[in-house]
Amino acid sequence: MATMLNGAAIMDGALLLIAANESCPQPQTSEHLAAVEIMRLQHIIILQNKVDLIQENVAINQHEAIRKFIQGTVADNAPVVPISAQLKYNIDVVCEYIVKKIPIPERNFISPPNMIVIRSFDVNKPGFEVDEIRGGVAGGSILRGVLKVNQYIEVRPGIVVKDESGNIKCTPIYSRIVSLYAEQNELQFAVPGGLIGVGTTMDPTLTRADRLVGQVLGEVGSLPEVFVELEVNFFLLRRLLGVRTKGSEKQGKVSKLAKGEILMLNIGSMSTGAKVIAVRNDLAKLQLTSPVCTSRGEKIALSRRVEKHWRLIGWGTIQAGTTLDVPPSPI
Repeated sequence: MATMLNGAAIMDGALLLIAANESCPQPQTSEHLAAVEIMRLQHIIILQNKVDLIQENVAINQHEAIRKFIQGTVADNAPVVPISAQLKYNIDVVCEYIVKKIPIPERNFISPPNMIVIRSFDVNKPGFEVDEIRGGVAGGSILRGVLKVNQYIEVRPGIVVKDESGNIKCTPIYSRIVSLYAEQNELQFAVPGGLIGVGTTMDPTLTRADRLVGQVLGEVGSLPEVFVELEVNFFLLRRLLGVRTKGSEKQGKVSKLAKGEILMLNIGSMSTGAKVIAVRNDLAKLQLTSPVCTSRGEKIALSRRVEKHWRLIGWGTIQAGTTLDVPPSPI
């Protein structure tokens, strides 16, 4: 679920895959549809997969069950396309729907660049000579603005440490872009939309094994503040999603937030733990286990530990919070 929410933070549309040889909805299907609504994805195409494994009347009955399931949700008017991924049946129709039903959103090329990091790598192989070593690579999607080769950039929160008193401190990472890639194409400029690989002069140790996931990359001095506590206006789901039930048994109700409990938050592509330190009506104060670079008004997803799994229980909007003092830029 955390992976799905992180990915949804940079998507313009979604394909909801439903197996034709299973009853609808499966617990995970309900949970993912709720997550799509939380992440404000408006453009959805539903794929009824594995139609080659069932008879026509079963496919028609399941199609009606899917229509009933999505009624009143963000996917209410979404097309339901019967496909067989294995036999490549109707894949051309899916491509046509993607082109015609999911519009290209308006992009902002004027604002300072801001990119959510969803992957980071060390591209150096063991045994490289010192002069062959290349800087770390960050992968993600640009939300606004344009990145250019040789541009100086900042990554927040950057390097996070605790001082002797146990207080969290963060030091942004400053670097320079040495290459930009989309797929296999080398670029001089990168614009919003699609996935971009950004080659930098960063120490590759900092980017190894997705260490920068959840951080924000952009123009020096233009990134949002770094929060360690958040005040959120939240809304809880009525019932738990993603938990299997027996027979006609109903999903368990979502209990209220309790002071002192630990939740998981998804903010952009960042997943972090949070301790509830105060609750009043639909407002909660949350202490984060890791600092997050975000803005007031951003949407967040709330998950709770249920039967050894993190389950989506609601969402919220950031109203205010406690920020960290970030050292001034040396550039």
